[in-house]
Amino acid sequence: MNGLFARILSATAGLLLATAAQGQELVIGSKAEPTSLDPHFHSLVTNIAFSRHLFEPLVLQDATQQLRPALAESWRAVDDTTWEFKLRPGVTWHDGSPFTARDVLFTLGRAGEVPNSPSSFKSYTGPITAARAPDDLTVLLETAAPVPLLPNLLSLVMIVSEKHGANATTDDYNAGTAVVGTGPYRLVDWARAERLVLERNDSHWGEAPAFERVVYRPISNDAARVAALLAGDVDMIDVVPPADIAGLRANPDLTVAESVANRLLFLMFDSDREVSPMVTARDGAPIANPFLDARVRRAVDMAINRNAIVDRLFEGSALATGDLAPPGYFGTSPGVLEPTDFDLEGARALLAEAGHADGFKVTVNGTNDRYINDRQVVQALAQMLSRLGLEVEAETESRATYFGNANKLEYSLMLLSFSPNPEVLGMLEVLLHSYDRDAGLGTNNRGRYSNPEVDRMIVEARQTVDAAARERLEQQAAQLAVGEDKGLLPLYYQYNTWALRKGLAYEARTDEMTLAMGVRPAN
Repeated sequence: MNGLFARILSATAGLLLATAAQGQELVIGSKAEPTSLDPHFHSLVTNIAFSRHLFEPLVLQDATQQLRPALAESWRAVDDTTWEFKLRPGVTWHDGSPFTARDVLFTLGRAGEVPNSPSSFKSYTGPITAARAPDDLTVLLETAAPVPLLPNLLSLVMIVSEKHGANATTDDYNAGTAVVGTGPYRLVDWARAERLVLERNDSHWGEAPAFERVVYRPISNDAARVAALLAGDVDMIDVVPPADIAGLRANPDLTVAESVANRLLFLMFDSDREVSPMVTARDGAPIANPFLDARVRRAVDMAINRNAIVDRLFEGSALATGDLAPPGYFGTSPGVLEPTDFDLEGARALLAEAGHADGFKVTVNGTNDRYINDRQVVQALAQMLSRLGLEVEAETESRATYFGNANKLEYSLMLLSFSPNPEVLGMLEVLLHSYDRDAGLGTNNRGRYSNPEVDRMIVEARQTVDAAARERLEQQAAQLAVGEDKGLLPLYYQYNTWALRKGLAYEARTDEMTLAMGVRPAN
């Protein structure tokens, strides 16, 4: 139990949790707010989660990422390259106009083409080569080759209204004028860095949410977020600091929901350019990019003590890894892609073998407001690489600045994350295929790692319907890209943890989404 938690607990004994949700209001203290209300601007979990209150996909993922019907009642593969989606009848937009197949066609044309997107939805819509609507409640999607995971990809694409979106820009969505969805909530107000207010859509086709009004309060500071819960200023918080989990769990006035996340935190190198922007000789002189050499990448891997990160920064509430997805996920390589053993002496020898016995200067970049303890992780990585013999600086920025810079390829060594959807192939397509925006591949490959053999296996896996054959291809591609090439370095999976006032329940999600629809009175 940390000092702040203990002081607040003592000061508020017997007075805890004067409920903020008197009546029908739910107040959620959230670590982050969306970067935009345009549901296609930024493929970021925070944005997708907020969008799901206001908009809906054809198919949605439940708390364990299993597919469930949403705006599509059913879907099927008509043949190897054609999918049919039967739409739900009687659905209306927030303005009362009917939802039809035209809205789906409009959305699929828009989602991957939003200007200045930091992380494009093209990776989800890119495989679609043609879309047509035989009638108002049927959509047929064609692909150039078999895409067995197309329904999974589309589960992250929110359907928007053609009527309200045809001439709308991202600014129009952010202003609220274009935010007309089919979702269980309507937008009332968004004041950046202060609040996001929603009201229940009583015309929604599905099960009604438990709360009439929801207020999201962005509270990026971990201690302040916990304090707000203990003071009764909010009813629920997400991203509970690891140091406070045990104390909150022991509090009889609170309940804690926790799940291992599917979010992989990893290091990515600039493994493409001859000269990298954040790497120099110790005296500041330009040098050839050392990360082009797989031996240097492997030395960095061996110098990272993953168990120390998990134990010291997360107090055990994380899982060290060497793979692209958590244990049990389709396409993982148990017994092969395991966490790399910490071997500092071996790492130093390998660095010397690569011609860098005297080291070099490098900056490790990351966020300070996106992931649990992200600033501390970047600092810990810098310390570990300093012991390798490098001169290392740690620089962290707000996620809004960081992701923009990362997309402009301004970094050399980056702490990043991504989640499989719903198997390892989703990681391979987005992170380790050569960058190809037109094909929607490698869209988050910010280090521009490239191996033609890995590309070949990824493309073949995308087109392989037979599950066993596809899994073998995914395993082979991951073992080459990660195990041999060290195109990126898997570090750990964080745990998703929420804390709620007594009387409320939340089903912990593997995808880390905080959804007001999932909050219910406890049984």
